Amino acid sequence: MARSANIAAGRPEPESRPICSEMVDLVRIHRRSDVRRAAEVFHSLALEAGMRAAPAHDIADKRTPIDQHGNILACDVFGWNAERAWWRNSRIALDSPLTAACRFTSEPFWVNAEGFRTRQPNSYLAAIDLANFEARAMTRAAIVVPVHLPFGQIGAVSFNPLDPDCTDLDEAFALHGDAFGLYARTFIASYVEVVGVRQALPPTSRLSKREVECLRWAAIGKTDQEISMIMCRSRPTVRFHIHNASTKLNAVNRSQTVFKAAQLGYISLGR
Repeated sequence: MARSANIAAGRPEPESRPICSEMVDLVRIHRRSDVRRAAEVFHSLALEAGMRAAPAHDIADKRTPIDQHGNILACDVFGWNAERAWWRNSRIALDSPLTAACRFTSEPFWVNAEGFRTRQPNSYLAAIDLANFEARAMTRAAIVVPVHLPFGQIGAVSFNPLDPDCTDLDEAFALHGDAFGLYARTFIASYVEVVGVRQALPPTSRLSKREVECLRWAAIGKTDQEISMIMCRSRPTVRFHIHNASTKLNAVNRSQTVFKAAQLGYISLGR
């Protein structure tokens, strides 16, 4: 996708608003009592840009961020009313093109019914179905910041224009995209760190070189016998290394061991 219609037309892009480190600190959450204050600052930053933020700390979770008293921030701070209660839509995680895109990119983008616009080309986004876009995305256009977190968790913040008829966010994306990215990642990542459920890992979760090597071969479908032949080790030795890795990662079976090792960056599931 083209970075901007301005570039395509040979026009200079509008000057981006400088990112304020003070604002970054204000949207960062250190303790539960900070949540509402940080959300209010985040909300005001979005409003200044003519947007309303819709934060999700986990696109796979039906829950939405809350303050220390359990109040839903989407209602109490970000101003979403019952008519546009996107967090109550049980299908949005699977059906919305916004959440689908967050699984295939970690960079901010903007989107409407005509397609995705990104800083860098991304062929995966071009393949996402945008049919019936407004109903499925619950907006006519949005700037979206995916927030990829440890253990494979994906959060996201959608910035929707206050003007419901606005469908062209090219200039807004050029002006605010980078700042939105930093503010959104800071808010969501710190929220998850303070409020979210932590993944349980034993303190001795560091894998050895041999354990990683065995899991790399297991990840591409090799059996214990095949791995033993490749590594010139006995089959029981291969099983020993994979079992140790499973124990260290608190995994219940071979598949989960491979998956957790990939989440933690020990191995790659790609080609």
